[in-house]
Amino acid sequence: MTAPRPWLALTFGALLVLAHPHLAAALGDTDVKAGACSIATGGNATKNTITCNFGLTPEQLREATKAAVAGATEPLLDRIDKIRSVLGVTRSAAEKLLKIAGEQPDVPDEKLAEVLTSVAADYQRLKAQAAALNPDNPTARTLVAQANAAIEAGQLAQAHEQLRQATQVQIAAAQEARKLREQAQAAEDAELLGAAASTATEGDLAMTERHYPQAADLFKQAAELVPAGHRDETAGYLERQAIALYREGDERGDNAALKQSIETWHLVLQQRPRERVPPGWAATQMNLGNALVRLGERESGTARLEEAVTAYRAALEERTRERVPFNWAATQMNLGTALLSLGERESGTARLEEAVTAYRAALEERTRERVPLDWARTQMNLGNALARLGERESGTARLEEAVTAFRAALEERTRERVPLDWATTQMNLGNAFSSLGDRESGTARLEEAVTAYRAAQQEMTRERVPLDWAKTQMNLGNALLRLGERGSGTLRLEEAVTAYRAALEEGTRERVPLDWAMSMGNQGVALMLIAERLGEVPTARLAVQQIEVGFATMRDGGNAPAAAYYEAQLPKARSLLDRLTSRSQ
Repeated sequence: MTAPRPWLALTFGALLVLAHPHLAAALGDTDVKAGACSIATGGNATKNTITCNFGLTPEQLREATKAAVAGATEPLLDRIDKIRSVLGVTRSAAEKLLKIAGEQPDVPDEKLAEVLTSVAADYQRLKAQAAALNPDNPTARTLVAQANAAIEAGQLAQAHEQLRQATQVQIAAAQEARKLREQAQAAEDAELLGAAASTATEGDLAMTERHYPQAADLFKQAAELVPAGHRDETAGYLERQAIALYREGDERGDNAALKQSIETWHLVLQQRPRERVPPGWAATQMNLGNALVRLGERESGTARLEEAVTAYRAALEERTRERVPFNWAATQMNLGTALLSLGERESGTARLEEAVTAYRAALEERTRERVPLDWARTQMNLGNALARLGERESGTARLEEAVTAFRAALEERTRERVPLDWATTQMNLGNAFSSLGDRESGTARLEEAVTAYRAAQQEMTRERVPLDWAKTQMNLGNALLRLGERGSGTLRLEEAVTAYRAALEEGTRERVPLDWAMSMGNQGVALMLIAERLGEVPTARLAVQQIEVGFATMRDGGNAPAAAYYEAQLPKARSLLDRLTSRSQ
């Protein structure tokens, strides 16, 4: 039995409106009319996979954003005009979009064009939403027209105020209309629907500014403003609220926001029952499953993951291969990811076999010729499932299949094309090499694993993706631990301890309790070997303590395989401590 290791990127298919690059969310089923650079003018273009080419170096683009943030763009008007021309917006709007992009925290220079493209996409969608507003109230109509002009000019703060005024004007008119309910019910409903639309458009403003909690609250307000009998409008605003909450939870590690997103998706299901709108019900089940998986990956226990499996299987009742083949494949992909996460926490292999079946099903429609990057993502997830199965079998056939799948994925997931996806695949390839190395007497596969992990760290930096960086450090520590076991001295073991210590700096008990326990327990095993070779009682004592923590946390968290591994190490560690203690007395 070998030290447990985390597998990165149990990735989902192309996320639709949900802002996670690995989730295949149903909301993208809506049509999006995209122009140059895939900047959408309708539907939802969040997380476009194509980034605008502004004709500027990353450093030049960074200078432009800094100038926009400082309000000193005059010396860089040639660059501003070039960006304006590419995005098809006014100069003042381009300056505002540059300012928003420049204010986003921890964005490396090479990702700045992608962030600016994403902000511009949300801005174009905002313009379309605002342009569609046509309040019956004349004053509100004037305010909305002024807001449209302000949005076109990039004066978003002014647009906020005008839309708020439009909302208040329409709410006030609605309150007046209530006095004549019998005669003016239709007018009241129209005013409230207009107020809801204005409020929701302000929510789009907040989404563009990446103020997700504010956006979620505005979408909630919009849903509450919708009068009875308008279930589609209510469902639409609740859906947008759930998306905003998901993005806050997914991008910023806010588990409370993920829980609220799950609750809100359940409210959407109440408005979209299967018997009334089967496709919308299935899409909502898909998005509910995505939120459940993201939260379930972070929590101990399996309840959320089981709920996700149920949601995906419900979606597949309507999303059949014959009816919507690509949506069927995306749902199969996400089902496989939920099953894989469950299989990792169970001692048997049934769930892992089910995950392999789901991924292979997805590949029947997600071919390399049709959707090369989705094909590569599915190949990588298939590799993860095969490798986990291989770890629990005596032979190496599954592990060799996993290596083949990862190498296939790397043919499309190149470092130049998708650097973080390339790094994720390198890390998982390293895991497969490490597992193969556990089965072989030599060290060649383990050295290949170390090489793959260190390659992954070139893109998967602490500043960019702290939790993924921590997982890579832990896996590097596992490979070094195995090399240290097979060699003499303590050099490799000391390197392993250092890698585990680095992992624990980001993978804290509060953020990711199971990963934290894995780093603690594996570091304890490395310390046990060091203590044995050097005869150090304090090191042996620390090893026992850490292995005990790893065992208890994994047992209580429902990860049976990892708990069994640490339970098997405990007698060795305690015996060593007793032996060294008696020898020193």
